[in-house]
Amino acid sequence: MNAARPPESARAAARGAELASCAAGPLDSPADLRIGDFLVGPRRPTFVVAEIGVNHNGSVELAKRLVDAAIEAGADCAKFQLRGKASLYAQAGDAAYGAQDLGAQYTLDMLARVQLPDERMFEVFDHCRARGILPLCTPWDLESLAALERYGMPAFKLASASLTNPELVDAAARLGKPIIASTGMSTEEEIAQAVRWMRERGASFVLMHCNSTYPAPFKDIHLEYLDRLRRIGGCTVGYSGHERGIAVAVAAVAKGARVIEKHFTLDRGMEGNDHRVSLLPGEFRTLVDMIREVELALGSDAPRRVTQGEMMNRSVLGTGLAARRGIAAGERIEGDMIEVRSPGKGLPAYRRPDLVGRRARRALRAGDFFHASDVDDLHVEPRAYRFERRFGIPVRFHDVAALGGRSNFDLLEFHLSHRDLETSVREALPERVGLGLVVHSPDTFEGDHLLDLANPDPAYRCRSIGHLQRVVDLAREMKSHFASDRPLVVVNVGGVTEDGFVDAPARAAMLELVARSLAEVDAHGVEIIPQTFPPFPWHFGGQRFGNLLLRPDEIAGFCRRHGYRVCLDLSHSWMACHHLGLAFDDFLEQVAPHAAHLHLADSRGVDGEGLPIGEGLTDFERAAAILRARAPHASFIPEVWQGHLNGGEGFWTALQALEQWF
Repeated sequence: MNAARPPESARAAARGAELASCAAGPLDSPADLRIGDFLVGPRRPTFVVAEIGVNHNGSVELAKRLVDAAIEAGADCAKFQLRGKASLYAQAGDAAYGAQDLGAQYTLDMLARVQLPDERMFEVFDHCRARGILPLCTPWDLESLAALERYGMPAFKLASASLTNPELVDAAARLGKPIIASTGMSTEEEIAQAVRWMRERGASFVLMHCNSTYPAPFKDIHLEYLDRLRRIGGCTVGYSGHERGIAVAVAAVAKGARVIEKHFTLDRGMEGNDHRVSLLPGEFRTLVDMIREVELALGSDAPRRVTQGEMMNRSVLGTGLAARRGIAAGERIEGDMIEVRSPGKGLPAYRRPDLVGRRARRALRAGDFFHASDVDDLHVEPRAYRFERRFGIPVRFHDVAALGGRSNFDLLEFHLSHRDLETSVREALPERVGLGLVVHSPDTFEGDHLLDLANPDPAYRCRSIGHLQRVVDLAREMKSHFASDRPLVVVNVGGVTEDGFVDAPARAAMLELVARSLAEVDAHGVEIIPQTFPPFPWHFGGQRFGNLLLRPDEIAGFCRRHGYRVCLDLSHSWMACHHLGLAFDDFLEQVAPHAAHLHLADSRGVDGEGLPIGEGLTDFERAAAILRARAPHASFIPEVWQGHLNGGEGFWTALQALEQWF
């Protein structure tokens, strides 16, 4: 459907807001600890470490390139290693010393060529800080630990080989900074002993499950041990991996690891064991994206509720209770008067016992669905409403006769399906409705075509332009039945992607395609108003990624450059602000002056849209004040999901709630 575009993880897009929250937030778990601006703990985002180690091969320039690549790959931290060879190794680490065994001689020979002096290493740490990534380092000895403390390192990583070195563990613990301790090459008794040493000195720490072979065989990794390690340490746990690929590290997050460390290189063909088990930048980027996706998928162990997308699919695929025959108001409802039908518009089938024996509160025709108001004590009837701006409700053609005259509406907004484009307007509408007209274009058309005026494929975009032209033509035909000189046509312009968000340059290019596409539509006699969009729209029974008309600066800029006004959907835009970490007040201040029309509904999270007023988190009192000042002439409808059911009951409830603010 869409040409390939640069993906951007959903979690990564909101990472800045999360980190700001973490930096300011409390340590709300005994296992939480603070490392620089990051909070690391059981309910925190996974802290992802690019272990550069000595993969810089003794070159400061290569070390800085690795840091820059780690940033692009989404790492939270770039980690290195520091050794004082003279103090750490026998014979001052002389690889030529004949008594060294073969393995040690190889390692010492390599270290002699790849070690960076302390001051050059500090230069790399400064580069990390200047570029906005946290530097950490593993001290292998007391001399290196003292150097890192002198530099001001915010935490220390203890290598697996150091866990059984009480002198180094003791010295690191006494410095009062967090410790990330790997447990490879240690027995469980040795791990427990190191935990006692750190606890006795009041240290906060993370234990890293690890198998110290390069590469580690999958059969030797034992991720199940993470649970046992958590109990041994009474702390947050992580995973330091030396196996090939990324699958195990991602699985470790699902098992509760909240620090992930993987070796990082630009070329696996370079000299050294670590290069061969390192991830390349593209692989590390994939690892980070998959970790963020798994974090989202983990969610919580709260009681299960039906998600917004499931509710939409349940209404289409599920079943509900309907009248088998006509039932008069006041008639006692018997079991044989009820049947189970799809779609799932009405009461769920398990509520049949709640209906049987009751007297019908309203007259029902055969096939009418029962609703909650038929069994509960809540029922709302329409009345005349008082608003400071023009208002109406969303309708379909078949709703006009039933709903159009039930209140003092100023307008009706027709939400079209692609089948409605074949409607005979003369047969579907009264000769004269006498209200204002707004037409909402379908998003999807025959052949599963999703309208996309930003699609880079000219043929696809041309087809979308053609569909929008059909909508505009129908609006012009409907116009003669309404009191509108220039009806508004609301359109979702597209720019939706399947696998991730796109970056700013791609969005700018897409918006220019939107402007070119709209210019090709003959809009004489109507005004096309693009609608502000949610970050995660629902299409074809699933969730996609919305890219366009989310950000206030891009919306306002598009309107100024191309002369368009917008349909400001408060629910969509509140979710966009929540996702992007933006202040909703600031969004409204920038976008409201360009609003011709408003869609009002409540919202929660990043995809809980169209909620009944008061069931979400939107501050309508504040929004109304800004809209009063910045968009005084914009009309509105309550766009509450399934508000049309049971004679528009959801609309009447929404209008009653909105009346106090608007």
